[in-house]
Amino acid sequence: MNGRCLLNHYKTFQKKISQFNQIRFNAVSCQSPKVLFFGTDNFSLPSLQKLHQNNVDIGVVTSFKNPANCVRKYCEHENLALYQWPITPKLCASYELGVVVSFGHLIPVHIINAFACGIINVHASLLPRWRGAAPIIYAIMNGDRKTGVSIMNIQPHHFDIGDILAQREMAIGSDIHMPELHSSLAQLGAELLLDTVNNVRERIAKATPQDGALATYAPKITSRITEIEWAEQNSMEIYARYRALYGFKCLTTSFLDKQVQLLTVRKPKSQAQLNLPRFLLPSHFVFHRGLKSLIIGCAQGTAIEVTQMRIEGKKPMSALDFNNGFLKQAVSRQFKQNTNAAYC
Repeated sequence: MNGRCLLNHYKTFQKKISQFNQIRFNAVSCQSPKVLFFGTDNFSLPSLQKLHQNNVDIGVVTSFKNPANCVRKYCEHENLALYQWPITPKLCASYELGVVVSFGHLIPVHIINAFACGIINVHASLLPRWRGAAPIIYAIMNGDRKTGVSIMNIQPHHFDIGDILAQREMAIGSDIHMPELHSSLAQLGAELLLDTVNNVRERIAKATPQDGALATYAPKITSRITEIEWAEQNSMEIYARYRALYGFKCLTTSFLDKQVQLLTVRKPKSQAQLNLPRFLLPSHFVFHRGLKSLIIGCAQGTAIEVTQMRIEGKKPMSALDFNNGFLKQAVSRQFKQNTNAAYC
């Protein structure tokens, strides 16, 4: 059989699957479909709890690799049907709707096609803005004033490109840190998911395509993003990055050939407000006795305030301890510029 014949057979097979699923979809009471839930972490858990506590008939797929998996623990405590990833289409056939929340695996086409109502995904951004693995971090880091959650159809082979079934917005406070926004979005997503599941037939019928021209991307976070480029980033940009990575990674720089982690960073003031003895160039710093903090010069004549840090090979220390233990012996009062930093 040549390639053209194989292609025609495949298209015919896909068409028959689509027709069969449409018949199943029409027969499903989508006011309360039987749901197979895919999730692994503490962003997934509120959605699972919301569905379970509102009497949605549910089974759960998760990874068994992490012994601290909160989704697995909840399922075992509540005696929910629990399956280890990967799964087969045969398992999916006994469910009507797939729901994916922070699962971390690309769902293959044969699994997507096994559900009468398809598979939907809860994503922590207002798609098409911030497609990818780290939308919450990128929203804070780039100074967005609002974010939200999107529920979309899952499409094969790609993340976060499906039609939008529902969206809900949330403001981003100027001082919010990532864990707080993460928790708020997880709860907002759970509420929107329950509403969508209970009205899934109507939501699917009214789903709207994403505008790919408006897409921005939030790729997986690497250690390079923690490195500060003092001459390129102003104090508000550094503070935003600190808040975006808070609880996940620390901002880093270097001093006397040792890495320095900035553990506690305060909302910046202007250098004039700080009443410094001299103007600070980017990466230069002084110890401010009144504030008991380190003031570090940033781009555009701005400055950041640091109260706690960790020197490579040392325990966390206050800025006062850093001043007493390191600065009195140091010739230079300048953090090293990092030419390999990832400036986003």
